[in-house]
Amino acid sequence: MQYKSSLSNALQTADRRRLVSRQWPIKQVTKANFAEALAEIKTLIFNSDYVAVSMQRTGRYSSPWQKILPVDTEEIAYLKAKRSAERYQILQFAVCPFSVKDSKLIAHPFNFHLFPRDELKIGMPSYGFSCQSSHLTSMAREGFDFNTCFYNGISYLSRAQESAAIVRMGNLRSIDNGAQSSPVHSVADSVFSERIKSRVKNWRNVCKDSNRTDDALINSLRKVIAGSEKYGSRPCLSIDVCSERQVLLVLEMLKGFADVVPLRAPVKGGDMQVLRVILTSSEEDKNLLEDELRNMEEEQNRSIRGFREVIDLISTSQKPVVAHNSFNDFASIYSKFLAPLPLTMNEFCSSLLLVFPLILDTNHLLTKCKPFETSSNLSGSISYLKKRLSAPIDMEIPDQESGNVNVQGHYVLKLCQLFVALHSILKINPEVHESDNSPLSPFVQHHVNNFVPVSDYGDSSAEDIRIWTSSSRRVSTDNLVFLLGFEAGATAGKVKRILHDSDDVFSKEFDVRMVDRTCAVVVFWTPGFAEQFLKIMGSGKLLLGKLREMISEGLRAVDYDTYRRACKSVQWETDLAECLDEASGEKETPISAAKSWQEQQSVISWNSDEMINLDDL
Repeated sequence: MQYKSSLSNALQTADRRRLVSRQWPIKQVTKANFAEALAEIKTLIFNSDYVAVSMQRTGRYSSPWQKILPVDTEEIAYLKAKRSAERYQILQFAVCPFSVKDSKLIAHPFNFHLFPRDELKIGMPSYGFSCQSSHLTSMAREGFDFNTCFYNGISYLSRAQESAAIVRMGNLRSIDNGAQSSPVHSVADSVFSERIKSRVKNWRNVCKDSNRTDDALINSLRKVIAGSEKYGSRPCLSIDVCSERQVLLVLEMLKGFADVVPLRAPVKGGDMQVLRVILTSSEEDKNLLEDELRNMEEEQNRSIRGFREVIDLISTSQKPVVAHNSFNDFASIYSKFLAPLPLTMNEFCSSLLLVFPLILDTNHLLTKCKPFETSSNLSGSISYLKKRLSAPIDMEIPDQESGNVNVQGHYVLKLCQLFVALHSILKINPEVHESDNSPLSPFVQHHVNNFVPVSDYGDSSAEDIRIWTSSSRRVSTDNLVFLLGFEAGATAGKVKRILHDSDDVFSKEFDVRMVDRTCAVVVFWTPGFAEQFLKIMGSGKLLLGKLREMISEGLRAVDYDTYRRACKSVQWETDLAECLDEASGEKETPISAAKSWQEQQSVISWNSDEMINLDDL
């Protein structure tokens, strides 16, 4: 028994070694080595041609209909991406600065383990987020180290949260004494300024007089009366202010005192703020204090920003950012590291491109490489693309030691490989012309910022991707009807056969696909037939065959506007049929003249191959 156990352990160890040998060396970054990795990746980002990003989240959607589908307009796709980004947390963020020299891919992969926590005890960030159990199970199977994430993951604050945090932790924030002047003074402003000026002048005099060899008790009483405190070893005076206007008035008044340095203290509550005035002994001492404050402020800001420093580095570098599903990925990046997501897709795109002006999506690039064979995984897609290249693409990872091999974060390297293969194929596209005024390559000029949402296919934690085998067809949302209330176990093929034999409205071409187990979508390719079918279903007109029986058993049909209202509702049920039933009872909001372009859009790109076919699950 002992021999069998030893043999089993040896075989398991050998299997693990074989598994590791097939992986690449990727630097794993936690709180312990974050400062070192940050300094290293900064140089690599600015010296690279591109920066690839990928991430592991706690989930993407709770049920099949909640992911982006081919039936979704850009408006609805954004609502789904927004909801997913706000609900689920990023636990792992892989960043890979890379360059391409001849046929060699030179990559520098880093995998950052993240976990938001209130490191600074200021009530941010929020602790709450959702988890998708199947997603976490998939991560566990791939070897994701949850202990490392929870105990040693790097925290962060978004830019919006940082601004709020700085106000709360204002005791280390120095204020520019050359701040702009306040507006024209009122009588109340003049009285306030004179009162504070007199107080500061009296305090300075007391502090300077205390240096004389007077009685210690008398000096102490003078400081108490003047309200003097200590900031380190230097005298300090606290001034209460009730508004930003009073802050400006105090700063303007302090310009007359060359030996003081003002600081903003934490907010006491409500609108009450505190300004600290620190007295220095000389010009040299003042410069020393200001340097100390700048260093302390920068250290504090670094601790507040956390991992967001990496996001800011990528943004500052202005390098093209490569992602596989950039719409969903950047919705998460925006929500977690920048600010709350805007209400509309138009606002989101405009704001995002101010931070990341160059985004390259391999999903978009794949659509330009048709016709392709279908491949079930990312590795297979890369292999297929490599066969079309005249020279192989080798990958070099110069930074890492050969022993630093880890499975976590390896998708970002596969993404780099896929991008380089697509680049090699598409860069000879005759439609690409270089602009004399642009520093960008023709390839980047032609394909940058095409990250219109495409339907998800599979989980981001898996390697499954789509290779398009047929072109999409444009169809108006007026030609779509959602069917709900059919019997359990119904399939798209069965529903289509029942519809085909029920009425003349189905004599022309139409398509049926399952959205989830409770709902199917019918696409009519003849304009007007969807409206006719809805009238038939609503009028009680006698239909033929099985459909008549299904209607008596509760089969219902709703239009696309009902689906739109369901997607806009606050509460999303697990089954789409429940959401559509609730939305059916809602009144449509009148269309305003200022309706956004996303809401006006009423055309989708239908590709039947991209819909979930539950018959195959």
